[in-house]
This record gives sequence, structure tokens and C-alpha cells, in this order.
Amino acid sequence: MQIEKTFIEGCFVLKPRIFKDERGSFFESFNANTFKEITGLQTDFVQDNQSISSKGILRGLHFQKGEYAQAKLVRVTKGSVLDVAVDLRQDSPTLGKHFAIELNDQNNYQLFVPRGFAHGFVVLSDEAIFNYKCDNYYNKEAESGIIYNDPELSIDWKIKTSEIKVSEKDSELRFYKDLA
Repeated sequence: MQIEKTFIEGCFVLKPRIFKDERGSFFESFNANTFKEITGLQTDFVQDNQSISSKGILRGLHFQKGEYAQAKLVRVTKGSVLDVAVDLRQDSPTLGKHFAIELNDQNNYQLFVPRGFAHGFVVLSDEAIFNYKCDNYYNKEAESGIIYNDPELSIDWKIKTSEIKVSEKDSELRFYKDLA
């Protein structure tokens, strides 16, 4: 497995070594020892989640506040998404910046999103199965988010605005500048 730093400290792209033969393919999707050796981070994932969405569905930008903050390891097992992580760490030199990457069932890349980030994705294929591991349990009272089309963040979602579909709840999220 190859693990690459992004321009945002603590955010990593995991690229598996894929073995293919006449039977199909195999790859190791995560190895805690390798992850810790390369990143210096110890992770203890406690919750796995999966969503199935159709083209244009945008989920995000979500985060958990305070003691319920979550680090996530995200991947796509079917289809393709544009995955986005926004740095919300007050002491970070990349505060308010975002990292975006296409995750799909062909490249099998994963993105490690540390605590202190808002996270979201939009489905680029007809359908996508999105999986993610979290290092902390979900808490409804701690959930928050930023509106996906915040002009200050200026995220290019790589899809026409007219094709984007968000939940009613996500359409009412706040602007980045209004986070307290």
C-alpha cells in the first residue's frame, strides 16, 4: 500500500497495490501497522458506515463537534464520487482550504480525513456505494455542517449545479463564515 500526504496536514490518500490474475483481483484496503508507520497516526476505528446514492446526490459537508469529532477513512466500492475534505482546525495553516479527489471502484483509492474537518461527496456515476470507517461514534446532538455551495470555499464539484441533489437538511446548512 502506498500512502501519500496531501497539501493539508493530516489528510492522506491511500493507494492499494492491486493484484490481478485470471481469477479477478485482490488488494489490502487497510493495514493499521503500515498506516501508523507511514503517517505516525494510531487509529482505532469503531464504526463502519455505508451509503448507496444515485448520480448527482451530494452528501455534506458534515462534521461532528467537540468530543464527538470523527476521523474517517472513506472509499467507494461501486461507482465514482468526488470526495471533499475541508480543514476546520483553528490552528491549521490550511484553515478553510479543501482537498478534493475522485474515489472510484477502478482506482480503489481511499482518503483519510482527520478529526477537525468537514466532509462531503457527490456521486459522479449512475450509482455509488460509499463506505467509511470512523474513529468515534456518531452523536446526533454534535452534528453540524457547511452548505456545499459556500462561495467562500469555492468547491468545484465536477458536476453541473443543475444535476446536484441535496437533502432538505443539507440545503439548510450554514455558511463557513457563520461557524462559531
